[in-house]
Amino acid sequence: MKKKTVLIIVFAVIVIAIAVLSFLGPISGPMPMWMSILPPLVAILMALLIKEVISSLFVGVLTGTFIMALFSGQSPALALGSGVLRTVDTFIVGSLFDDEHILIVVFTMAIGGMVRIITVNGGMQGVVNWLSRFVRGPRSGQLMTFLMDLCIFFDDYSNTLVVGNTMRPIVDKKRISREKLAYIVDSTSAPVVAVAFVTTWIGAELSYIQDGISTIGLDVSAYSVFFQSLSYSFYPFLTLGFVLMLIFSGRDFGPMLKAERQARRASANATDMRDGVAKPAHIIDALIPLSVLIFGTIVGLAFTGYDATVWNDSSLDFFSKLSATIGAANSYQALLWASLLSLLTSIIMTLMRGVLEFGKVMEEMVEGFKSMFNAVLILTMAWSIALVTKEMHTAEFVSQLLLKWSLSPVLVPALTFVLAALIGFSTGTSWGTMAILYPLILPSTWLLCQEQGLTMDGTMPIFYNVVASVLAGSVMGDHCSPISDTTIMSSLASGCNHMNHVSTQMPYALTVGGVALLVGVLPSAMGLPSWISFLAAFALLAVIIRFLGKKV
Repeated sequence: MKKKTVLIIVFAVIVIAIAVLSFLGPISGPMPMWMSILPPLVAILMALLIKEVISSLFVGVLTGTFIMALFSGQSPALALGSGVLRTVDTFIVGSLFDDEHILIVVFTMAIGGMVRIITVNGGMQGVVNWLSRFVRGPRSGQLMTFLMDLCIFFDDYSNTLVVGNTMRPIVDKKRISREKLAYIVDSTSAPVVAVAFVTTWIGAELSYIQDGISTIGLDVSAYSVFFQSLSYSFYPFLTLGFVLMLIFSGRDFGPMLKAERQARRASANATDMRDGVAKPAHIIDALIPLSVLIFGTIVGLAFTGYDATVWNDSSLDFFSKLSATIGAANSYQALLWASLLSLLTSIIMTLMRGVLEFGKVMEEMVEGFKSMFNAVLILTMAWSIALVTKEMHTAEFVSQLLLKWSLSPVLVPALTFVLAALIGFSTGTSWGTMAILYPLILPSTWLLCQEQGLTMDGTMPIFYNVVASVLAGSVMGDHCSPISDTTIMSSLASGCNHMNHVSTQMPYALTVGGVALLVGVLPSAMGLPSWISFLAAFALLAVIIRFLGKKV
């Protein structure tokens, strides 16, 4: 459907709705909770139809502000006017008053400036020349991307921004689609960070789990629960395996197959990225700033998360101390420091080597900032609609809707996975989904198992499965959502059209999610050993790729 047609339909629906409501007059009484799902639903459906996310997100936010104004007693016309104003002054502007959001904007722009400088000074061309010796074709190029993702396991933002920007010229040269690059980056970063022991996620995960087990008085550590739940974390591990299967098989299906075939048919579009600068390409000009970014982030995480009492506790081993430190760190602040330091490093190296004059370096830095504007705008709109869903209690409505039925305990992990995926999809945040569900679902699961007369030995496997399903489902929903910040940043770093990334990644995420649910979560909750479920799930994914996928 054409964008113009969709916009006309949306405008017509709004006009008709206002006209009908005008005859009814002001609405009094509480807002029906089902209406809380409309803002993200409108934004997502519109984005999928017109392939343009900024206007879609704006309409989604406006839908929410209009509904809230309407049920505050305003007339429909006045509600629309105040909704437009509130969309801007309360939610769009309000989303930028969040400290973490501002930090994300600043370090995203700093990395954009750094990437631009190491591109024009020949450093990135040096990286391309060096990596090209190991990348012989599309398969090795994709595998190199995957391995780089595994190396930067400690933070998903660092992962997507560094790997996406570094590998983009390589995949262009080897005729790999930007969509495939964005998919590999997106589908490797969050799954690795979600299950690794030393990451920026671990602190939040343990905190959420602790809240849940404290409510029921369970005498176990949150870290122990997290560790035990890994044997049920089907979606993250299956996603990593699925990416590798696609790479080694050389097969794809759905929209990704079309994108890959178009890339193979196209002429190699990686060019000399020095933009006419008559200097040789030196890998050192890119390697040092990128190393500063990576190791600076690690040092920043250690510094912001350091707690003397933890490191002086003789009962803890080094690994536990390191996990506690990274988990308690301020990842946004660490990324800010590292990105600014890497930008400064790239400027100093460029000037010292005489590649560019100072004025030209500043111009290129600003160009790098400008290249991030579209991504920052999309992120701002995504944060705005997240604020709307929070004020309208969208996640609570979805949770209560699906949890109100009396179910068998063995079905709770599967329901939890679906619920987490729906909330992650509609809100665009894995962390927000976990924050909502863990305190809600863990006590409910425990009480349900006790009411059904299950023993401790029968309860704990289901409990661990539920813990894993919250995490796995939230990551899956985040992967499918066009309003997810990590999905947006993967598109940004890979230089891929955002909606193209969403439309090519979604079939793969749904495939892995469906297999994880039907072959992993459900059977393991019924008592099948999880290792058997993993083997069966990997085998099924291999069969799907073999018979559904086609050689690119």
